[in-house]
Amino acid sequence: MIPAFPVYLFDIDGTLLDSAQDICGAIQQVLAVNLSRPVTFDYLKSYIGRHLFDLFADVMPDPTQERMDDLLQQYRTLYLARGHSQTIVYPGVAEGLAVLGGRKGTATTKGSPTTRAILEQFGLIQHFHHVQGTDGFPCKPAPDVLFTALAAMGARVEDCLFVGDSAADMEAGRRAGVATCAVTYGYGKYQDLAQFTPNYWIDDLRELTEE
Repeated sequence: MIPAFPVYLFDIDGTLLDSAQDICGAIQQVLAVNLSRPVTFDYLKSYIGRHLFDLFADVMPDPTQERMDDLLQQYRTLYLARGHSQTIVYPGVAEGLAVLGGRKGTATTKGSPTTRAILEQFGLIQHFHHVQGTDGFPCKPAPDVLFTALAAMGARVEDCLFVGDSAADMEAGRRAGVATCAVTYGYGKYQDLAQFTPNYWIDDLRELTEE
């Protein structure tokens, strides 16, 4: 059984929303005109939750900062243009958030404005006391987004459970000093998450409220 926490922070992609089709689809659109070889969907999915600079540095033949900045802007334009049309809320997420006590916030690699917009679009925004994205500081696995969210919420690290689906999430949680909960239905591989020894594992978000 998972004990109740005063504060919960949630990753978005792969944890609350199954957004791989839109994220990877937009990346494939970018790479189709900037890279001479195809990159598989599964390969791209393994980068969800990390900064796109990590991907561009690995696949582009000349990954200068200027080049990567340009690719990132292309991605953002294409991603938003898709309107999240192929994104869905994972089963159990809305129900779990609705009954989960404590205060809730986000800690995602998306920027805060995009995070707020997508939570509004999918009818989840009312469950959150604070929306925090990665806004001009290092992204996960650095712990900055967690520290920023907790500071905004006036919360202590010892009061928080961070819920995510990737190794980057678990590493960020460990580095922040918060308890971590890994979801098994997201994009991360079990063995990659397990190396960071999450405090809890769940197959469905509703398990956070089970007694």
